[in-house]
Amino acid sequence: MANGGPVEHGYPHLETVRAAINALYKRLSYDTVQTFATSVAPVDVAFCDTDDLYLGAQRVARQMVRHYRLPDARMIVGFREMTHAANVELAAGPEYFIELNDRFRTHRRDIGAALAHEVMHVYLHRLDLSFPGTRDNEILTDTAAAYLGAGWLLLDAFRQDAASSQKLGYLTPEEFGYVLAKRALVFDEDPAIWFTSPQAYTAYAAGMELARHDTRQPPLTAAGWAGRRRYARDRRHAQDHRSPDASQPGGVPYSFTPDSPGSPGDHDGRGPLRVSFPCPTCHQRIRVPVRGRVRARCGVCRTVLECDT
Repeated sequence: MANGGPVEHGYPHLETVRAAINALYKRLSYDTVQTFATSVAPVDVAFCDTDDLYLGAQRVARQMVRHYRLPDARMIVGFREMTHAANVELAAGPEYFIELNDRFRTHRRDIGAALAHEVMHVYLHRLDLSFPGTRDNEILTDTAAAYLGAGWLLLDAFRQDAASSQKLGYLTPEEFGYVLAKRALVFDEDPAIWFTSPQAYTAYAAGMELARHDTRQPPLTAAGWAGRRRYARDRRHAQDHRSPDASQPGGVPYSFTPDSPGSPGDHDGRGPLRVSFPCPTCHQRIRVPVRGRVRARCGVCRTVLECDT
């Protein structure tokens, strides 16, 4: 929790975020991800200063349990002084003890954001889905909360002015915006209508720009002129020099590899050329033949991709 201190910006954890989205699809399946098409509604996590602190926190926690579809899970919420925003004890269940920073006693509007992250820890624990290391595992938790419909609360908790700043979660504001934008492109749901923080709008707009950039990378047909020209040059180079190093152009998401020897059209023992690239939805690597217009379907998230290889 950044409270009055500097807030990190940009995309320092971008590769881990993309790996987290891919891991979610693989572990949950496309059909399960689709059941999270509707985000947590603001009214379901609203918390007034006149509400009883403990009863209100329990109510919001129960809403998170319902949203994440956690059967037979009971959250017991308390408050204490700590450095971090919150902590959850990942026991066998069905009861889980969540401690929130004492600061939330007077900043109740952000209790939903803190619980979105902590209850997601329980969800991932039950899925037995984790990344090695505390940092990457926390990034996975933030990404999962945002992609499955509760993380807009974490971005909305980002507020900054000349005198103070506040941010919850391990992702930067722009990374939260990126994950929310990826979700919005899949479910056609705009979380910006729920933001109360001006800084959240800005971060979401930046994230959307990067998310749309993912959909315009060659060999996708939506790629721009400059990208298509670079791709054509790299393809020619890969066709002329079939060594592994020559087939991995730097600074681009795609790579070229010869097909396995003995494939149809293999006249030189090295096989026809194929290109691999990340799915713009779930970042699963897709490998297709280099032969002009190709329609590919991601086997993980079922996205149909129009390519010009």
